[in-house]
Amino acid sequence: MCARAGFWSRSIGEFQRLSRIAINMETLEEPTKPYHLIKFDNAAKLDDLKLMCDFQQGGFSKAEITHHPQTASEPAHVRFRGSISTELPPNRSDIQRSGYAAFRTKDFGRTLFGQWYWDVDPYDYLAMKVKSDGRRYHINIQTDSLVPTDIHQHRLYSATPGEWETVVVRFGDFVRTNYGMPVEPQSEIMKNKLKSVGIGLIDRVPGRFDISIAEIYATNFKSDQDAADADAQLSNEK
Repeated sequence: MCARAGFWSRSIGEFQRLSRIAINMETLEEPTKPYHLIKFDNAAKLDDLKLMCDFQQGGFSKAEITHHPQTASEPAHVRFRGSISTELPPNRSDIQRSGYAAFRTKDFGRTLFGQWYWDVDPYDYLAMKVKSDGRRYHINIQTDSLVPTDIHQHRLYSATPGEWETVVVRFGDFVRTNYGMPVEPQSEIMKNKLKSVGIGLIDRVPGRFDISIAEIYATNFKSDQDAADADAQLSNEK
């Protein structure tokens, strides 16, 4: 019953998206509103995430994701934290490297219109509202690629560690990788078929990590100020 409900919910959501495109002709002009991939406004959003860590293969790193509701000083968000250990698991000669933790959104199911993907083709940037500890995190994007293990990655650069900030990355700046290594030929992200987005810590530096994420969305603006200016201009034109 739950799976059937999810199928119809996704189908209705896709129908609404296609209807907006048809009515507003969104594909013919640059969208000014952000397109949220995921917003962590309630604890149920934890069910949409998949946690990955070497402890699942016998390693000694630890990781957890917890939800935190909105307060007077912070937006609602998830907190991804734990500790990295490069110690190899005993009696596992097949494992030569350890020391990673990551999470991503879970794979989508199907709809009446076929497989569900995020279509961010009209947008130039991926944006995240985060509070980072300054460690070497990477943003990971997976698409409906010919090579299922391909991941497009970009470093998550924090300008103000310990404070909330919006990190914006051009989709064209992501690098195609396979098992963490850049591969050739490089190819652009299939922006009309995004399967998942997430954050990983793969620098293999032992110690604690802690990063909070409030929302992830596609946008056509390099900064919050640019988006606010565009909204103000549209309001003045009405």
